[in-house]
Amino acid sequence: MSRSHHKRSRRPAVLGATAVAAVLAGGLLITLPGGASAAGSGLADDFNGDGYRDLATGAPGAVAGGKAKAGAVVVNYGSSSGISAARHKITSQSSSGVPGASETSDRFGTELAHGDLNNDGYGDLVVGAPVEDVGGDADGGSVTILWGGSSGLSGGTTISDPNASGHDRFGQSLAVGDFTGDGKADLAVGSTGKDVWIFKGGFTKSGGAAGKLRFDAQIESGAYPRGAVQLAAGDFDDDGAADVVVGSAAGNFVYRGASTGPTLQTEVGTGYAGALTVADFDRDGHDDLVVGTDFVDVISDRTAKGGYVTVFYGGAAGVDTTRSAVFSQDTAGVPGADESDDSFGGALAAGDVNGDGYPDLAVGADFETIGSADQAGSVWVLRGGASGLTGTGAQSFDQGTSGVPGANESSDLFGDAIHLADHNKDGRADLSVGAGGENSDDGAVWVLRGSTGGLKATGAVSFGASSVGIGNSGEDPMFGDAMSGS
Repeated sequence: MSRSHHKRSRRPAVLGATAVAAVLAGGLLITLPGGASAAGSGLADDFNGDGYRDLATGAPGAVAGGKAKAGAVVVNYGSSSGISAARHKITSQSSSGVPGASETSDRFGTELAHGDLNNDGYGDLVVGAPVEDVGGDADGGSVTILWGGSSGLSGGTTISDPNASGHDRFGQSLAVGDFTGDGKADLAVGSTGKDVWIFKGGFTKSGGAAGKLRFDAQIESGAYPRGAVQLAAGDFDDDGAADVVVGSAAGNFVYRGASTGPTLQTEVGTGYAGALTVADFDRDGHDDLVVGTDFVDVISDRTAKGGYVTVFYGGAAGVDTTRSAVFSQDTAGVPGADESDDSFGGALAAGDVNGDGYPDLAVGADFETIGSADQAGSVWVLRGGASGLTGTGAQSFDQGTSGVPGANESSDLFGDAIHLADHNKDGRADLSVGAGGENSDDGAVWVLRGSTGGLKATGAVSFGASSVGIGNSGEDPMFGDAMSGS
C-alpha cells in the first residue's frame, strides 16, 4: 500500500463512563442511575448483552451498497472461547434502520467509540465518518450511534453537526464519558475546528442527545493536522465527573469535567498526540493519561526519533505534569531499537493482560521496519504496577513472532489499531491487533490471549476481511484500520 507519512488521525481511547480506571480485564461495568434495571450485562462494549465483551473493528474502505469505500463496521462477539471470525455482524449505512446512505468515499467506520448511551444495559457503538459529504457540506462528516440489544447492534441515530456548513470533518475524533457528572454517559465529538461539542447523556433512539455544550479547545484550527485530532475521557482528579483530553497539533489539553461544561486544567506534553489512552496504572484511585507521540518530524521535540509515549499520572488536582515517565524503544527492558519513523505510540490501549489487577499498556508502531519489510508494524506491552508503568518485562509481537499467524511484509501496518479487553471472561485482557494494510489494503485482525505470564502468541488467531464477509480482491476495505477503544 502507498500512504503518505502524514497518515490519518488516530483513534482515541474511549470507554464510556467516569470509571475509566476500570480498564481491567473484566471490563467497565456501568452503574445505571436512579435504580434503573439493565436488560443487558452493563458492560460498555457488550453489544448483545450476553456478558462477554465484544470487538468492534472499522473497515472504512469497504464496499457497501455497491459504493466503493463507503465503509462498514464489523463486530466480532466475545464468548467462552474468545473472539473468532465465525460470530460476527456487519453494519453499514446500507443496513436496515441505520440513517443515511452508503455513498462513494464516505469511509463510515473511520472513527469508533463505545458506551451505553441510553442506559438500557447494552453497549452502543458510535461511528464517525468524518469525510462524508452531508447535503452540500463537502467533508462535513457524520456521527451515528448504533444501538445495542439482545441481537447485537441494530438501527441507529444521527448526531447532527452543529456547524452544518463548515466542511469541518465532524466526527474525526470521539470520546464517551460522564463529562457533566450527572451519572449519564455523554458523547464528545471533535472536528477540524477549534470547538469540541459535548452531547449530553439521556440519549434516546428517536431523539438523540438530551442537549449539547460547546467549549473552545484553544487549539489552532489551521495547524496540521487541524482541530481535535484525538479525544479521550478519564477522571484524573476522582471527583466523579470525567475529564476530557484534546490532542492536537498545537498541543494536548486536559479539561476538567463539570455540569456547565469542561474547563481547562492543564496542558500536557509538547508533542503532537498520535494516540491517547487512559487507565489507573498504579491503582491509586486516579486515572492516568498516556500520550503517544509517534510522528516526531512535525514537531521540534525529538525525545525519540521513532516515537515515544508519555504517562502523566493523575492526582487530587487532576493530571500532574510534574509526575510523568517517558517510554520508547530505547527504554531499558523495552525490546527493539529506536529508529526514525517507526511510529511508536501511534496506537495505544490499556488492559490487564496478566490478571494482577494493574492495567498494562499496549503500544503500536505500524511503521516499524522489520528486516527488509518496510512499515510491517509491531506491538509492545508495558506492565503496570504499584509504581506505575515500567519497561521491565515488556513484550513485543509482530507477524514474525513464533505463534503469530502470517509473515512480516511491507506496508502491512500491523499495529495500526489495537485493543485490550477480556473477551472470554478468564480475568485477563486479550490483545486485538489491526493491520489495515495487510494483503494490499484488504486488512486483517489478530487476537492474542492474556495469561498469568502476560500475552501469549501460542494459540493466536487471525482473520482477514474476506473471513468476515467484506471485501473482494482490489476493493481495499482496510479491515482493522480502526478499533473501538484504541
